[in-house]
Amino acid sequence: MSQQSPLFQKASAEVLDFHRFFEAWYDATTADNTDFGRCERTFGQAFHMIPPTGRLFDRAQTIELIRTNRASFHGDFSIEISDIRASFETEDTIVLTYVEAQMRAGKYSRRQASALFTTSSSAPNGVEWQHLHETWLQMPET
Repeated sequence: MSQQSPLFQKASAEVLDFHRFFEAWYDATTADNTDFGRCERTFGQAFHMIPPTGRLFDRAQTIELIRTNRASFHGDFSIEISDIRASFETEDTIVLTYVEAQMRAGKYSRRQASALFTTSSSAPNGVEWQHLHETWLQMPET
């Protein structure tokens, strides 16, 4: 398993690009110019997400959650992604782990994520998110 394989490069780019989408979609000054279709094209039909709270979201619930949070921040939301690694890879499937740090209205948090991607010529960066599981490394400050 190579950290530089073409599939690793596509999936890593997707992780970074999709989190840039979140920053733009969640910011009131940029939300109107952000293509929400990008979000809908990135999830596989059987996508599931488990956020740090432990709740299970299917594809439709995840998309609705993201849609609902549009323009919720005013220049006070950011995400930093670090430590992207491949933990499993086949010809058309890869599992990445990464650390996501968020700043939301002055409150800092960090989460460890693992994401399963499969190749898809119609998805942004050529990969679809199939599963995402996140756990707290640092809960939001109170």
